Amino acid sequence: MGFTTHARRVRDGQLPLARRHAALRCAVGHFCPLGFHATWAYLAATSCPSPDLRRDPAAMLRALGTLEAGRAVRLAEVGAFAARRRTEKASGRRTPRPADTAFLRGPCWPGATAPSRLGLVAAVANRHASFTRFPFPDPTLCTAGQARRLADLHARLDACARSYLTNLGRPDGPTRQALAEAVGTLHGLVHPGYTPLNTYLLVWLRFATLLTYAAEAGASGR
Repeated sequence: MGFTTHARRVRDGQLPLARRHAALRCAVGHFCPLGFHATWAYLAATSCPSPDLRRDPAAMLRALGTLEAGRAVRLAEVGAFAARRRTEKASGRRTPRPADTAFLRGPCWPGATAPSRLGLVAAVANRHASFTRFPFPDPTLCTAGQARRLADLHARLDACARSYLTNLGRPDGPTRQALAEAVGTLHGLVHPGYTPLNTYLLVWLRFATLLTYAAEAGASGR
């Protein structure tokens, strides 16, 4: 079943709330611009005044409306990109510029207006909790020096996230600079292809990428 079918079930007042809630989660599974868990946290936070997506049908509908609005924008963006690429291919440009596909890479809530700052705070809080619980790389996968470097990197990411959350999505300049440096370090540590250490580092990088996006987008959000 596709997104539209699940959205229809969320709106079906004849269905039990549990099935409507499950349908909403399935809809998020089909479209989750921040990643599944972060998108769910964003929707829960922005379905105020009663962000109980399990028991409040009105909150479910508000969350679905937010999700559908974002999806409509993303579909329009993809359609415009496809039309532009057809024209470019006809003129001989076979490869799109990286800037043309930036909206398809990494977390990004679609729309011309800034996303909800408090929604992004909820998304980061959700993923930060997962980040702090995620196992640290096995010592056998790296040297003692690398292990110390990774411990420092983990601590810096944790500190950046805590600063972001403490300031409700408006981190100061030093925090943004420390985050940028941590992300640069992570990119340097992640190697192409499969390596056992990537199993851990890619999780860190996904969290750092979300935090970076939230810090930049949420600065002007409501």
